[in-house]
Amino acid sequence: MFKKILIANRGAIASRILRTLKKLGVGSVVVYSEADARAPYVEEADEAFAIGPAHPKESYLNQKALGDAIRSSGADGVHPGYGFLAENPDFCDCVEKAGATFIGPSSRWITAMGHKTKARELMVQHGMQVGSGSGLLTEDAAMIDEANRIGYPVLIKPAAGGGGIGMLPAHDESQMLKAASRARSMAERGFGNGDIYIEKLVEKPRHVEFQVLGDANGNVRHIFERDCSIQRRHQKIIEEAPAPGVARSFILDRARSIVSTLEALPYDNIGTVEMLMDQNKNFSFLEMNTRLQVEHGVSEEITGVDLVAAQIRSAAGESVADIIPQDISVSGHSIQARVYAEDPKKFLPSPGPLEKYCPPKGDGVRVETGFVEGMDVTPFYDPLLAKVIARGDNREEVTQILISALEKFQIEGIKCNIPALVKILRSEEFQSGDVHTGLVNEVIQG
Repeated sequence: MFKKILIANRGAIASRILRTLKKLGVGSVVVYSEADARAPYVEEADEAFAIGPAHPKESYLNQKALGDAIRSSGADGVHPGYGFLAENPDFCDCVEKAGATFIGPSSRWITAMGHKTKARELMVQHGMQVGSGSGLLTEDAAMIDEANRIGYPVLIKPAAGGGGIGMLPAHDESQMLKAASRARSMAERGFGNGDIYIEKLVEKPRHVEFQVLGDANGNVRHIFERDCSIQRRHQKIIEEAPAPGVARSFILDRARSIVSTLEALPYDNIGTVEMLMDQNKNFSFLEMNTRLQVEHGVSEEITGVDLVAAQIRSAAGESVADIIPQDISVSGHSIQARVYAEDPKKFLPSPGPLEKYCPPKGDGVRVETGFVEGMDVTPFYDPLLAKVIARGDNREEVTQILISALEKFQIEGIKCNIPALVKILRSEEFQSGDVHTGLVNEVIQG
């Protein structure tokens, strides 16, 4: 096991990883930008290193500053969290050069899965069903030909990066060419890589993902699925486990197939295989995230498995068989709502001071946050304030627990999306379990 782990991240995930390190008895090191100097985890960690100004390029994306912190602290492990450098193979090399272990999959799998068209090709080679799509597209003529072959509507997507950035729909040739130009520009700004491709746009699909854990010996286990269909701008805002309204036998067959595919690679740490499920319940591969997910908490709540600890133990060389119980099963239901500092109708960021910030407490309620009252929400980072996670015996009960918790969450000084979250959770569409990726627009704009 590691003696000391540096957390190369901020916010809710830094607090979450720190909690597990304390439970494991592992020394903790956090890093922070000038904007995060008052974050609670900075005081709670064993050691804390300032790494630069607020702008991510000068702090959380600054590999030199992070490498210096690793060396100065003597950390022998580095947990990247999610976002920032979590899926950057160059950062894996930076960590190793600093004398530490990157807590995540091997850089070859980060590279392979980080480029979406290459990931699709790899999965096809191993027999996984993928949706209709193209390779990389650089010329308008080729894009037009591919769109005609696939059939409109299509979705233009960046080949690198994620988080919904640069994903734009098009229903005809004119829309597609305009969207392609925008998508390239957004991808270049967001990921430093303007490569794009197109996929068939599936109408009202469900976004179902499978949590997996591998080890250094090529063994892989699944930790069941999550439904992440409730999204705004292709970004998840409500996630739940297990997926509602889908036969367990159907889900488990798909999970076993995914495990077989990943063992054939062989995959070697934590990851999530994201799938689209159409209205006929046909699954197709979307992408694979080679990191811990923002929504990992709902899987923890229904299985009792600490996924942060599991990821660390795998990176330390332990076998999946020793990490994940052989008799793991789904117990109850869990739903997570992401509370953002943003307008609840237009979903635009709302930075400013947290004049009042009182997260809810209660039975069946868990809150992950990296903020305290008096801190500022800056425009430099993702505006996620907190993740409110509810757990109970069934979906109906959990929905009510979550609504109650959100209504008790006191936030003043900025706008937040809680009114939108509550409206979605109260909607007939959500409560029936008939969820899909277009539901947010139907409920909020309808």
